[in-house]
Amino acid sequence: MRALRTLLIALVATVVAVTVGVLVVGGDEPAPVPPAAAPPPATLSSLDTTELLVARTDFCTTVPEDAVADAVAGPVDEVVAYGNGRRARIVGSLRDVAHEFSCAWSAADGTVARAWVFAPPVTSERATALAGSARRDAGCEPLAGAPSYGVPSVALECTEGGSRRQSFRGLFGDAWLTCQLTAPAAVPAAELTERTSRWCAAVVQSAAPLD
Repeated sequence: MRALRTLLIALVATVVAVTVGVLVVGGDEPAPVPPAAAPPPATLSSLDTTELLVARTDFCTTVPEDAVADAVAGPVDEVVAYGNGRRARIVGSLRDVAHEFSCAWSAADGTVARAWVFAPPVTSERATALAGSARRDAGCEPLAGAPSYGVPSVALECTEGGSRRQSFRGLFGDAWLTCQLTAPAAVPAAELTERTSRWCAAVVQSAAPLD
């Protein structure tokens, strides 16, 4: 019996020692590093758009899907795009041969994220005239505190029916680029301003030529 008791005590001691050893070894392992959080989307205020250039080509397929989803605040219901030289609906029911590259993404609630760039080159003088013409659009007012969107540039907020539209237009090199976001009037103005800022930042980054 004494020999059996001694054997049992030795086995228990061995198990305890092995368990402690495993715990010690496990405790020395470094804790797993969580994946880095994705950086927040850029806004126009975080970009120096006065130094950016834009290509006068089709950029629609380079706009990130998550930027579109963020702009329209949900799934896309319809996509309409056209290129330079195509006959397309330009404004309202007006159809003409387009001299621009344009794309628009629509949601079921009427929200529309759109952007376009003129195909012909634009001079600084012509850009100044375009900005002045945009300011005279009916139902539009300058967007207070808006950051620059190229040089020169203009930012507007327009109301029409039951919707509100915010837009930025500007000259990037010799490219006249416009981005706009139209949403139901029920969307708070501050929320629309933030979404428009992120949308236009995504547009100008997508339209910029690669280094």
